[in-house]
Amino acid sequence: MIRFEERFLTSAGLFSTVLGFGAMELRGASHRVPRLLDEGVAELLLNTVLDEGIGFIDTSIDYGESEGLIGRHISHRRSEYLLASKVGCPLNHQPDGPSNGPLIHDYSPSNIRAGIEQSLSRLRTDYLDLVQVHIGPSVAVLQRDDVLGTLERAREEGKVRAIGISSTLPNLLDHIDLGVFETFQVPYSALDRDLEDCLPLIRATGAGVIIRGGTARGPLAKRTPDSRADLRLDDLFDGDDLQGFLLRFVMTRAEVSTVIVGTASPEHVRENAKAAARGGLAGDVYAEAQRRLDIAGFRTLDPRK
Repeated sequence: MIRFEERFLTSAGLFSTVLGFGAMELRGASHRVPRLLDEGVAELLLNTVLDEGIGFIDTSIDYGESEGLIGRHISHRRSEYLLASKVGCPLNHQPDGPSNGPLIHDYSPSNIRAGIEQSLSRLRTDYLDLVQVHIGPSVAVLQRDDVLGTLERAREEGKVRAIGISSTLPNLLDHIDLGVFETFQVPYSALDRDLEDCLPLIRATGAGVIIRGGTARGPLAKRTPDSRADLRLDDLFDGDDLQGFLLRFVMTRAEVSTVIVGTASPEHVRENAKAAARGGLAGDVYAEAQRRLDIAGFRTLDPRK
């Protein structure tokens, strides 16, 4: 088992392995974007995650069969991982829902309470280490539906340990300014640096930073039209492949608590673990990567503009 660096997650004393596992690839046939996965492969995958020393698992009611698979196959190893899920989601699988864009979410107290109870049952656990408000609703919606009050009561009952939010622009800055969330889950990678300058703003509130999409390659298509050079990073890899390099690039950020990487392949889990065990990039390599990314059009945005 790899002994990963553990990083600050919440001011209440939760620490996470710097590499986490995103369980959306376990969504199964009942999801509106099906991902077929044999039950035996799912069992092997989840146990490989824990065997490799990965101690943070992120799931959601929205992820189809994900919670149920986690409950069936690794609930007996519950002490080995932090478990994060999400609230505001529709409670039933919606295989006929739209394939693009989020489902309609309901942040009412009754739906949030029912969602927590359902997650606890499916995950076969008495508590969630982290519950996250999904899809980053506006502050007006959070206040209208007393979302924080509902989650605080669940925490007082011992059903959740920490309260976070999954967010992005345009509402992210308002969520940061509230100063009430213990964690923020945001999209960020070397090829999608829009929120890079938001990371210090999040940590300044005392909140942990959970990164999703940290190894995403799709944003290559977002390169700006005035790019002055082809993006070449190969000579910086130092034995990594592209996936490993992108993972280590994100890990280099001191603000990052954990990077959740999703896969349906046990072998990919092992490859990610091997790359993450090397730690973040050397300072000069990271600076050079940033320089080349800037030239190629992968630049951070000013979050206040």
